[in-house]
Amino acid sequence: MDLWERFWEASLEELKRGYTEEGDRYICLLCGKSIEKGIIYPVGDVLVEAERYTRIHIEQAHGSVFDHLIHLGKKFTGLTDHQNRLLRLFYQGKSDREIQLETGIGSASTIRNHRFALKEKERQGKVFLVLMELLKERDPQASGFVAVHKTATMVDDRYNITREEYDQIAKKFFPAGINGRLSAIPAKEKQKLVILREIAKRFRVERVYTEKEINDVLKAVHEDFVTLRRSLIQYGFLDRTRDGSSYWLKTGFTPEKEGMKK
Repeated sequence: MDLWERFWEASLEELKRGYTEEGDRYICLLCGKSIEKGIIYPVGDVLVEAERYTRIHIEQAHGSVFDHLIHLGKKFTGLTDHQNRLLRLFYQGKSDREIQLETGIGSASTIRNHRFALKEKERQGKVFLVLMELLKERDPQASGFVAVHKTATMVDDRYNITREEYDQIAKKFFPAGINGRLSAIPAKEKQKLVILREIAKRFRVERVYTEKEINDVLKAVHEDFVTLRRSLIQYGFLDRTRDGSSYWLKTGFTPEKEGMKK
């Protein structure tokens, strides 16, 4: 399971806490960081066990699960800009009166109405989740689509792809296997998405790469490494500094927050 599928297939409780447990490791659902069990980790002058360290990582790297999720785009949260702003203020614990003064929206009663509308959206969301779970039990095709990576910069029909289609495309363009060379860079956007997703798996979570290191990885895939590098950034698989000196797998991890070095 890749890091994007792990995020979308996590339970509500796992998403709420921000990590999942897999075998001998805890996996951060927000950036993919893997933390091995049975090891004591230093945090300042304190030593903590693995699960506690995972929670500390989420706090230090992402602020909170809420902060991370609220910054996902409209395509993922289903929230309008107005709803997004209100949720942030509610999460900060501000009163209706304080929010009204800060936003200039109507009156305190108007803010209460917005709270009620969001509560209604929550109830509808719960019912929809149950309906989809029941549908999966009866319709094998309901869960047959490949998960959209949550760092996607554009979510449209190109992501309407089943697992069967995905495997067929990967096999066609990686005839020697997904770890081999690319036969050609496809022109069709849906096919390009598949090959970019597979190429992105060749980069390590939390590692910062120089441009030369990125190019070296991509040269092993196809001679037109410049197009691949540009496309990986365009589709939201890779991120980089403005001067192009550092690159990393875009998962929610940022070198600045983690204090990572090349």
